[in-house]
Formats: sequence, C-alpha cells, structure tokens
Amino acid sequence: MRYKLLGKSGVRVSELVLGTMTFGTAWGWGADKTECQRMVELYAKAGGNFIDTSVNYTDGEAETILGDLLSADRDHFVVATKYTLTKRDSPDPNSGGNSRKNMRQSVERSLKRLQTDVIDLLYLHVWDYTTPVEEVMRGLDDLVRAGKVNYVAISDSPAYIIAEANTLAELRGWSRFVGIQMPYSLANRMIEHEIVPLAHHWDMAVLPFSLIGGGVLTGKYQANDDQPTRFNREQMQIQERTQGIIAEVAKIAEEVGHSTAQVAINWVRQQDQALMLPILGARTAAQLEDNLAVLDWNLSADQLKRLDDASKIEPDFLAQWKGNPYVFGATFDHIDNHHS
Repeated sequence: MRYKLLGKSGVRVSELVLGTMTFGTAWGWGADKTECQRMVELYAKAGGNFIDTSVNYTDGEAETILGDLLSADRDHFVVATKYTLTKRDSPDPNSGGNSRKNMRQSVERSLKRLQTDVIDLLYLHVWDYTTPVEEVMRGLDDLVRAGKVNYVAISDSPAYIIAEANTLAELRGWSRFVGIQMPYSLANRMIEHEIVPLAHHWDMAVLPFSLIGGGVLTGKYQANDDQPTRFNREQMQIQERTQGIIAEVAKIAEEVGHSTAQVAINWVRQQDQALMLPILGARTAAQLEDNLAVLDWNLSADQLKRLDDASKIEPDFLAQWKGNPYVFGATFDHIDNHHS
C-alpha cells in the first residue's frame, strides 16, 4: 500500500479507502460485527489507514461497530464520517440537512459512537439546496477551531456550490474542503466533466465510490443465483451501453486471470492517480481480500484503452475551448502551460 496526501493537507492516507456502508445488518444486506472485524483487520494488515463511514450508515450501526473495532488503536487510523442524512420516516424537520443545528448534533452523535475526541475528516454528505453556504462553512470551521474535526470535505454536491464554498472559506480564513466524494466507475463517468477539473483547480482529493456500480460491472445481476445484492435483481434494467462494458470487463478479467471486480476497480485506480483515492465497499472479508489484490497488478495501456472505448462519454461543450485556435491562434503548441 502506498500513501498520498489528502488534497491540500499534510495528512497521509492510504491509496485505497475502506468504506463501511456495509457495516451492520440494519439495512438487510450488510455484514455483522464479526465479519466487519475481519475486514478491518485485513485492511490494516495490507497497510490501510483510511476508513470512511457516515452518521446514517445502517442507521448508526456502522459508526458504533467501527468505534468498537478501532478503540484499541484509534490514533493510527484516519477516520472520515459524514453528516446530512437522516431516516426516511423521521418526523423531525431538523434531523437532516446541512444546517449548523444538524451539523453539530450529528458530530456529537458520531464522536460518541466512534469513541473518539476528534473526527479526522468530516464530510457534508449531500447538498440540501436550502442552507446558506456561509452557514455551512462557518459551522464547519467552528468545529475545526473547537478541536472536534481536523479537516472538512464534501460529497454528492454540485461543482458550483463547492467552488463557492471554497472561495468563501479562503476569503474569510475558514477551513476549506480538501476532498470530494462522488460515484465513479466505468458505468458512470460523469464527474470527468466538472468535478475532476474542479478538484485539480482547488487541489482536492477525489474519493470515488461505487467503483463496480453496486456490483453491476461484475455481471452478478445477470447471473442466476441467490447471492444477496444491494439492488433488486428483478427490477434491474441494464442498458445496452452498460452491457457492452460488462462484456469487455469480463474479457479482460479472463485475459489477466483476475476477477471482474478487480478489473473495474483498477480502471478507477489508474485514472488520474495523483488525485484518486478509491473507496472499497465490500460486504465480506473474501470480497475485500479480492478487492485489495488490485495492488498487485495494473491494467496495460491497451486494456485501459479498450475499457475507455467501451465506456466513453461525450465531451461537454466547454472541452472544445482547451487549445482551441480561436483562443490561441497558431501558438498553442508553443506555450509551456504549468497551469494545465
């Protein structure tokens, strides 16, 4: 396992992150505490030190289990959690969202469950489109100044909000976001349009999740077996484009002698490697062991191209202006651009 700096920060985190949305059985498809312990031990043995959770994962079970498992060696790990989400049937209008009220309540709950004095990385989980940006950023900075949070990040939010938030934070001397968490896989490459360029501009880590599309890219939703799945098999409608990607992943997996999951994960891991910190979301220790094996090999340039061709997306409108002769005339190839 190698280590990277977490965006514009000095903290060193392992190149693969352990996700814990599968920790706990409250949602019907997760792992019990014994299996979670196996996964944490396996991850730590491989050199992993960066674990991702949320105040709402498995209705709080994930944080509680993680707090118990890390209590003997808490300081070794970089622990990230999130605030925003609540239970679907909550009757309290302030039990979710981005407000300072929910932020502080959630952080106190997370600190207690995680059995710790400080959260290493706190994410805003989802933008709620109601809370003012300045309320969020001042509230997060207050938590950092109070010593309850070390760094802040954001997840599942639009690029224009992230840019405004970081600009406001820098102008006012508040803590700014050091990372962005978003879904990213061969089946879903939409972050390449705005989020990845934004991350480069602001020196933010990109922490992609759903690397195998909730299992879709492994082909398991096309298999006739009774293995538990996150999504309902009978309701899954796999688009023609995705079917082509699944087929190419399977071909390459056969060529290299590795699992389809490893092929899909390594494609993400090998994209913009200085920027990416992929989050592994295994449900069993066996799955995690297979996922961690990506550290032992890489896709070839030809295999990466085949996967790119199978999964390519249309460039956005703005991409046409990079190096465009109507901007640079005939001089673009003669410009040494250290900003690119």
